Amino acid sequence: MNDPLFDPLTIRHVTFKNRVMSTSHACGLEEGGMPKERYQRYHEEKAKGGIGLTMFGGSSNVAPDSPSVFQQLYVGDDKVIPYLQQFSERVHAHGAAIMCQITHLGRRGEPYASNWLPTIGPSAIRETLHRSFPKEMDEDDIARVVKAYGAAAKRCKEGGLDGIETLASSHLIGQFLSPATNKRTDRFGGPLENRCRFGLMVFEEIRRQVGDDFLVGFRCSVDDAMDDGLNFDDNLAIAKIFEQTGHLDFFNGIYGRMDTLIGLAVDNMPGMASPIAPWLQAVGAFKREVSLPVFHAARITDIATARHAIRDGLLDMVAMTRAHIADPHLVQKLAEDREEEIRPCVGATHCMSPHRPVCLHNAATGRETMMPQIVARTDGPSRKAVVVGGGPAGLEAARVLGERGHAVTLFEAAPQLGGQVRIGAAASWRGDLIGVVDWRASELDRLAVDVRLNQFAEPEDVLSLSPDLVIVATGGVPDLDWLDGAEYCTSGWDFLTGNATVASDVIVYDGTGRHPAPQCADHAAAAGGSAAFVSIDGEIGTELTYAERAIWKRRMYEMKIGMSFDHRLVRIAKSGNRLTATFVNEATGEAIKRSADQIVVEHGTVPMDSLYHDIRAQAANNGVTDLDALLANERQPLTANAAARFELHRIGDAVTSRNIQAAVYDALRLCHVM
Repeated sequence: MNDPLFDPLTIRHVTFKNRVMSTSHACGLEEGGMPKERYQRYHEEKAKGGIGLTMFGGSSNVAPDSPSVFQQLYVGDDKVIPYLQQFSERVHAHGAAIMCQITHLGRRGEPYASNWLPTIGPSAIRETLHRSFPKEMDEDDIARVVKAYGAAAKRCKEGGLDGIETLASSHLIGQFLSPATNKRTDRFGGPLENRCRFGLMVFEEIRRQVGDDFLVGFRCSVDDAMDDGLNFDDNLAIAKIFEQTGHLDFFNGIYGRMDTLIGLAVDNMPGMASPIAPWLQAVGAFKREVSLPVFHAARITDIATARHAIRDGLLDMVAMTRAHIADPHLVQKLAEDREEEIRPCVGATHCMSPHRPVCLHNAATGRETMMPQIVARTDGPSRKAVVVGGGPAGLEAARVLGERGHAVTLFEAAPQLGGQVRIGAAASWRGDLIGVVDWRASELDRLAVDVRLNQFAEPEDVLSLSPDLVIVATGGVPDLDWLDGAEYCTSGWDFLTGNATVASDVIVYDGTGRHPAPQCADHAAAAGGSAAFVSIDGEIGTELTYAERAIWKRRMYEMKIGMSFDHRLVRIAKSGNRLTATFVNEATGEAIKRSADQIVVEHGTVPMDSLYHDIRAQAANNGVTDLDALLANERQPLTANAAARFELHRIGDAVTSRNIQAAVYDALRLCHVM
């Protein structure tokens, strides 16, 4: 294949069959710090999908005073070796290489996690994100940790891995390198050469313990993007010092800082709010100045950008980490000339949530022991299926049923597919969300699903098709009936879709902790008026990932939107030409009143399920989804009405108000066995 992405790359004794990799990340599937079956299967799926290299163990800890603070692996004990051996066998069986990232968190740890040991660092400077006051390391601490790095690397080699990398930026090695965190006056502080000493000792010990037939890399920053940190020239000077030792085989370039929430979300692990591949040029400039191969990951989500990075010599290995969370078979589809079938990463950062590595629109990721990444055709007869609703739940149901080989008809009342996703994609920084819809629309076309737009499905429309299966995915409508004075408020939907004029003075109430309310406040401020944001929760975006919360918080400050928390809306009343909202402070019980020209209320949705109730008595299962069968991945029992022809289920917001991932998962786990 004449594609630079498929050029092999050889480093020492290891040949990578192509130039595409997945970088190390904390996938959240560890069990007791060990990479057991679920962890291994998650990475094996990428190997099945044709990837050249999969790295794992996002910040695998090498010593007991580097605690697990985000569900990390522990490589500081020999009991990890058998799991690594199983793991490497799995991945190597598919022709992919496998490496682990090892680290000591230093001050980035937490004193109350794992072993409750004091955190350590080059200097006693607190990190704001993880909030520990580290003990300043003495020479004994340094000697102990250096040996721990070497022993951990040796365990990885004994586990059959192809190599390891260490993480510098904001972790212990990086803390020694940076003048912002290293204020020492001994041989480990002061001039750059002294600040490099600890890291150089680590790599010397690693190489001593693993020998020359094992790859050793350095994941390091090319620019810390902070005033008192290391700039590009500083980091380049450090890289040249380290590569001159001969102990390293590659660099893995990253950008920015990890010691603040906004630094982590905006620079270090950029998502939807950032442009594609924001640091590729900076890392390419770094590569031109060093002699070792360079890897890099940061929102490289599409094939064209990845190909550009390799073809134009910006990188030696291009990391499409989150793109592989969205579609672990990305490389195989590309090799088979099926690029249009690649499920796109939309940068939603749900893979960085506490439930990670869940993808917003790939419900099989992280659930490889239960859910299929490739939906198999049914081994039974083809069925006539009707799906009502073209939001994410309905689209996924139609896609999966189409893959199963069933004849599918989808009704959508609107002129376009997408449902609420289209409203969300209109936000100031969430436009890429539309990829959730566009990919599925393309797949439905490929699968010859009969899509009928502008058709509000009545019972007779559905039943006239003589279906064997009906999936109701009609979503919901804004939940406002609970509110005293609801007739005076504006729903978030009307506000964002232009069905309601934006007033000059707006209060937005958030009763969910999701995206719509911040999006409404942003919309109001962008229209040039005064906007205030009031939430029942204690912070913005409580239900969102930390990255999404950080972006919305930054956006609120930029737009000068006043924020109030811990207040519950109980009433809206008309006061002349103004509206008055009564809120109750959740902490004190005190009632307060605030006035505005317009009050926008976001409180989730209630199911729009009249169709479901109209036809359920005619269904073979009375519209009941058997939860035991669902969780066991078994076909649904049809015992309620033996004479009935069709089976009926409802999914997504037609059941209750939840997020996109829940809607997609509803559809996948119900339909993949039908």
